[in-house]
Amino acid sequence: METPLRIAIADDHALFRQGLRSQLRLQAGLVVVGEVDRADELAAMIAATPCDILLLDLQMERSALIDIKALAERVSVIVVTASERAEDALAALRSGARAVVFKRFAIETLMDAIAAVVDGNVWMPPALQKYLAARLNEPPEEPLTPREIEIVRHVAMGLRNAEVAARLAISEVTVKTHLNNIFQKLGLRGRTALALYAIRMGIIGVPEGSP
Repeated sequence: METPLRIAIADDHALFRQGLRSQLRLQAGLVVVGEVDRADELAAMIAATPCDILLLDLQMERSALIDIKALAERVSVIVVTASERAEDALAALRSGARAVVFKRFAIETLMDAIAAVVDGNVWMPPALQKYLAARLNEPPEEPLTPREIEIVRHVAMGLRNAEVAARLAISEVTVKTHLNNIFQKLGLRGRTALALYAIRMGIIGVPEGSP
């Protein structure tokens, strides 16, 4: 008799968690071994209840990206999320998730993702695959200079232009000029978009306790 696949669920919505557990119990060859509703309980659950697959909500009391990085070496992480933003899905995959499944999908799609991960593959929604294919056909971004990367890092950490100028021993006008060039190169608008870019590209880490 084959050993069943051990599944754990991490989601802060009780109704979704209960419904998912009920659906998974109807599937042959797997068993739900644990559940948590808070990201800060994940490590303890995985340590106490070893599992093969973790179905992880991307947003509980904080972003799950830091948890994926910490847990990806111990368990195969499948992100199950209501967010269908390509940026969120790509950030999860870059952090170590093996699959991303949108919550609106049927249980059969989740089972396809689980099967792909068990086979050693990465799974993502067709819409995300199309997005990535389109990005491959775009002209490459002009690379940022080392100084521009410094500017991005400081701005993404929440510093104002004057504070960045003071830290880098340059004028505030120079900071503004660099920022204008950076926004033009990356096709971004606003500091929030720049901060998300910095996290996605690993220029800065995801802040501890981020909402």
